[in-house]
Parts: sequence; structure tokens; C-alpha cells
Amino acid sequence: MRVVIIGGGEVGFHVAKALSEENFDITIIDISPEKCRRASENLDVIVVEGNGASPKTLVEANVSEADYVLCLTRVDEVNLIASQQAHELGATKIIARLRNQQYTTRHSIIRPEKFGVDLVIHPERAATEEIIRLIHHPYAVQAMDFESGRLKMLGVYMDKTCASFLNRPLGEIALENNHFKFGIIAVLRNSETHVPWADFKFEIGDCIYFIVKAEDEPNLLGMLCKEAQEVKRVMILGGSKIGRSLAEELKDTYSVRLIEENQKKAEYIAHTIDDIMVINGDGTDIEFLKAENIQDVDSFIAVTENEKTNLIAGLLAHHMGSGQTITHVTKTEYIPTIQEIGIVSVISKNLSTVNSILREMHSDISNASVTTFEEIDVDVIEFQPEKGSRAVEAPLRELDFPADSIVGMINHHGKLMLARGDSQMTVDDIALVFAKPKAIPKLKKLFSA
Repeated sequence: MRVVIIGGGEVGFHVAKALSEENFDITIIDISPEKCRRASENLDVIVVEGNGASPKTLVEANVSEADYVLCLTRVDEVNLIASQQAHELGATKIIARLRNQQYTTRHSIIRPEKFGVDLVIHPERAATEEIIRLIHHPYAVQAMDFESGRLKMLGVYMDKTCASFLNRPLGEIALENNHFKFGIIAVLRNSETHVPWADFKFEIGDCIYFIVKAEDEPNLLGMLCKEAQEVKRVMILGGSKIGRSLAEELKDTYSVRLIEENQKKAEYIAHTIDDIMVINGDGTDIEFLKAENIQDVDSFIAVTENEKTNLIAGLLAHHMGSGQTITHVTKTEYIPTIQEIGIVSVISKNLSTVNSILREMHSDISNASVTTFEEIDVDVIEFQPEKGSRAVEAPLRELDFPADSIVGMINHHGKLMLARGDSQMTVDDIALVFAKPKAIPKLKKLFSA
């Protein structure tokens, strides 16, 4: 299957990285020699240096034969023109990243579909949705829903408050808590990702990624010695697109304060968004945070346009006693290190965009990545065993599964079952598999006849 990606920046690179581990023929187009060199040196893709909105460049990249064209440059207008050109050349499906959300409002004069766009991804909207999920799970550093919210993936940082969970084998802990089922798909320790088996022991500082049915979330909290926390007071640092979107989404549910350093921008937001408090101030000023009673804030969210400001403000807010802290970064390479610190939740609109694109493509194509987790170098793939494949011959514990993979959940005609060693799949099942990229080829052989 042919995929042409226009724009080799953070989003384009990481989409290509995820898809290149599957059976895709990928071409990346970018006008920047540096971005082309990065893609060429790190990915198994074809690279075309040139303007992605130029008909000549698109013809050179064989866009007319593409099953998907992903227009992912940083400039909306370039993405729209590239989409129109790709549509005219005969590309099957076109997905465009557009930062300006006004293009998709009901009264917009310029409609993306007029440019041949089949799906629009708004990065700020995707990031906003991810932040809201984290607010609903304040004890987690990452939260993701699967199966329409019936299954949750939750990243939890382990500290000394739950001694009963530390330095004990996973198998022993599971037996002790057999009143509900949970799975652990990965553990981030010292910047290294481990896929744990029954003899794995947990340590202080581990970031553990659990999967659990939504109704069993309270049981998981109890096992981890954590209490459900009610979020009432939210402080947003930054009147960026994400900050404004969050304020609009949260104002009817929480007490919201938005901090903006630029006075004119603060005044504009105060006049355009009702029912929130807008304060002109510096979120990295310790005296300012003290004056705003940062210790009483349940959720502090740093989403300015400057990721260094976000990181400093998030660390200060946590140190000064705020509850949950969420920071936004654009450079995805920062995420694993920050995630390992464990005191702040980190999100990236770029990675949120990547996952939105992968989920859309997954809805069209079986056995494609559903989600990629940059911080733990793990992909989530749905597999349906083929008739005659080794995957249906025996229970999971007897199958030769790659060491860097684990079956998290089995969907049998809509009924969800967390996988266990004695679980045996049928050709009617769909398995949600968590795996490091290098394990994917072996998994595909296991599930194929």
C-alpha cells in the first residue's frame, strides 16, 4: 500500500516511522534538505526533496498511485493546495493537518472538502482531548481509551507510598489481587522500556503502564494505594490555541483560571471567553504562583507556545504543592526523559496528531498500528488471527510470542477479556497487542496462516 507524506517535520517523521514498521511503501516529500536527510538516514522510505504543493514534485513522488496522501506541513495553506493537487492527480484518500479550526466551522467560506480533503486533523484539538482525559485521571501520567472507553491504558508513576507493590514478582501481585483483572504492557525504568512477565519486580521510580476495564479502575487504584481525586480547581498557563480550547471545554465543569503574560492577549481572552478568570502574569514567577495559591490548584496545565516555559512552570507548580501537573512540549524526543521524572504528565500535540492519523488509517486497514507511545517505544496493534495460523493452535502461554510483546485484550464478538496465559484465541477474536517495533514482523507471522 502506497503512502505519500508531504512534510517531514515532527509529525510526518513519526507517522512514517510507525507505518514503515508495517507493510507500507512510503514516500516523504519536504522542501528542507535537513528534514530529508533525517528521514533518509533513519527510515526505510523514499525521500523526495521539493515543494509539496508543486505539481512537478507530486508527479515525481507518484502521488497518482497513492492510497493515502498525508499533508502534514506546518502551513495550512500549503496543506490545502497540496491536497487539491493530490486529489486532481488521483490519490485515493487525503488527510490534512490544519491548525486553523475555523476552516471546519459550519460557516467557513473555505471548506477543506473543496480541496479534496477526506479527513482534517486539528493538532490543538487532539492535544486538548488528551489533556482532558488526563484531568479525568489525575493520578496518571498518561491515559488512553480503547474500545470506545471500555478499556483504559493508564501510566502510573511508582513512589514509596505503596510498599506492598514494590520488589515483588508481578505473578505474586496478580494472585493476591485476583478479584479483578489487569494487565501491564510496559514499564519505563531508567529510560529503558521493559515488557514485564510474571517474575518481573517493580521498583521506586518505575512508570508502569496498566490496562484495565473501565469498571475496574477503582480496584486498580486500591491496589496501587491511591485514592480517587476530585478535580475542582484548574489553572491553565498560556492563552495559546490549546489553552483557549481547554478553557472553553472546562469552564462549565471546573473553576478555571487562565494565566497569560501578554497583557493585550489576556484582555482579549477575558472578553471572548465567559465564566473563567483571566490573570495577566508570569507562570514561572515563584512569588506570583504563591500569590495565586498554587498549592490549592488541583490541576495545573502549562500550554504556552514555549516548551521550556511549560517545563519550568510545571516543575515549580509541582514543587509548590499543586495537585496534578500537565505540560505540553512539541519536541517528542523530550518526552521519555520527562516522563521518567514521573512528577508531571507530558503531552505533545505532534504525537496526538500522529495517533489521530494512525487510528484513522487503522479503521480502513487491518493489522495497522492503532497508537504509538513515543515515551515507551511501544506500538499498539490489532490482530485478527487467520484460520490455520499458529495464534489459534494453543493457549497464549504455549505460543512462541516475541519477548518484547504482550497480548493485552481479546475482543470476542464485542465482549472484552483481559488476556491471560490460559487464554486461547479463535479466528473470531481481535487481539490488542502491545509490542516494541522490532517484534511486529514476528507477530504478523504468528497471526498469519
